[in-house]
Amino acid sequence: MESQRSFLIIGLALVSFLLWQEWQKDYGPQPVQPAQIVEPAPLSTPSSDLPPSTITDDSGDVPESTIVESVNPTATQTNSVVHVLSDTLDLLIDTRGGDVVSANLRKFPVTQGSDDSYSLLRPDAVSLYIAQSGLVGRDAIDSKKGRPAYVVSQQEFVMENAELIVPLKWTSADGVVVTKRFIFTPGHHDVKVEYEVVNGSSQVKQYQQYGQLKQAIEGTESSMFMPTYRGGAFSTQDDRYSKFSFDDMEDEKLKETTVGGWAGMLEHYFVSAWVPPQEDTNQLYSTVVQARYAAIGFKGAPVEVAPGDSTTISSTLYMGPKDQDALAKIARGLDLTVDYGVLWWISQPLFALLQFIQSIVINWGLAIIIITIIVKGAMYPLTKKQYESMAKMRNLAPKMAQLKERFGDDRQKMSQAMMEMYKKEKVNPMGGCFPLLLQMPIFLALYWVLLESVELRHADFIFWITDLSVKDPYFVLPVLTGLSMYLLQKLQPMTIQDPMQQKIMQWMPVAMSLFFFIFPAGLVLYWLISNVITLVQAKIIYSSMEKRGLKAK
Repeated sequence: MESQRSFLIIGLALVSFLLWQEWQKDYGPQPVQPAQIVEPAPLSTPSSDLPPSTITDDSGDVPESTIVESVNPTATQTNSVVHVLSDTLDLLIDTRGGDVVSANLRKFPVTQGSDDSYSLLRPDAVSLYIAQSGLVGRDAIDSKKGRPAYVVSQQEFVMENAELIVPLKWTSADGVVVTKRFIFTPGHHDVKVEYEVVNGSSQVKQYQQYGQLKQAIEGTESSMFMPTYRGGAFSTQDDRYSKFSFDDMEDEKLKETTVGGWAGMLEHYFVSAWVPPQEDTNQLYSTVVQARYAAIGFKGAPVEVAPGDSTTISSTLYMGPKDQDALAKIARGLDLTVDYGVLWWISQPLFALLQFIQSIVINWGLAIIIITIIVKGAMYPLTKKQYESMAKMRNLAPKMAQLKERFGDDRQKMSQAMMEMYKKEKVNPMGGCFPLLLQMPIFLALYWVLLESVELRHADFIFWITDLSVKDPYFVLPVLTGLSMYLLQKLQPMTIQDPMQQKIMQWMPVAMSLFFFIFPAGLVLYWLISNVITLVQAKIIYSSMEKRGLKAK
């Protein structure tokens, strides 16, 4: 096995893995579909053509809620929205039920240099994505009969360098007053949602809070070589992080009872999540409505309020980027929504190192170059061992030919003779493969770091590379990467005798470089620098072997 072939194996393994993922999605065995359950007709206002939201059977008291068709702040009081502007969020809250029907992330433009903020939540019937919440239970104010019409003192709230509180008030006929507050903190994307319940009636009242995220199932799919995830996720006391895709929701409803936990919706770079009180026992659920909309959320523990008494029930709604540090502070396992896959235990330290380097050099592109140098330098002993093992195997080629002539087709004697020769020459036939297997997880882990990290979104590098999260606009990096792969191949002797295999190996760098044309510039930059370092290391290793009298080529 030659070093260039080893390097190509890494790339081909990655491509094969991505191809396998896509094949499984389209052609893999699918679970048996359960019988379809006909949802009851929604209770909606005549003006609204947007779908209702429903809940799982074990939490059936959560209402089928509607949202207003128009998001015009000048709408009537019973069917209006409140505009909230913090330093990080631009929200619209529906006074009917107090749902967040629109959320724009002010610090994250749609495109680099754009004045338009990225829209995470949106009240559009086609691409619907909203955050709903309320009080259900025995004395529910949110029910299938309707949602409370909250009263607000003003239609617009603007943060002024301090905590911002947006209160919505509702009063029942028997004297119960509920104030639903949205509390915004400067610099944060997490919003505290609390209900102050003042029981002015003569009876004990019981409530349970719920929060859910509802989203249209149809949407932008990830590409074969950019396998980003869009769908649900949740956390329990026993499982810190688990994906629950739209397909999973269609197959089986989520029903989990756990202490703490959270439920969220994920997409590339961004996440929304409901986080209930972490000391309470909560029910996590999911459902699919009209085969078009998926909802995932939580239902909290029952809370009783005695006559003349009051209590406060709260939860947290996060709407923002996949910022690992911020998410880790909100709830256990929420930072794992930055999904590095099974290699997260390698990816997280690599990202921490990348982040540290960037804090010094103040350039993500330069940070990628430096971390690549560090990783390749740390793996140099493995690379050296791999090259030397391959050189020893090449030096044994004449003796191998003699053994083949001597034993012919007697495979048993041939194998015994080979093992004796390896033992005598102190050569491990797997010595060239084992270092490669150790390097491969690190390579894949760094790949996911560069793919998932929101910090690289719209990150500038130099000259024409103004965004490391998108492809090179002039394809300079892909061409240079293909050239570096060709040089790596030329550095190695062609030991393959089959003419067809020789042609395949010669054209492999060209084929691989085609993938780089659609990869984000940050990934291609990493691969290019890795190739250049490998070229330098190969020259050093070959020179060292030749000085020791070991044939390197």
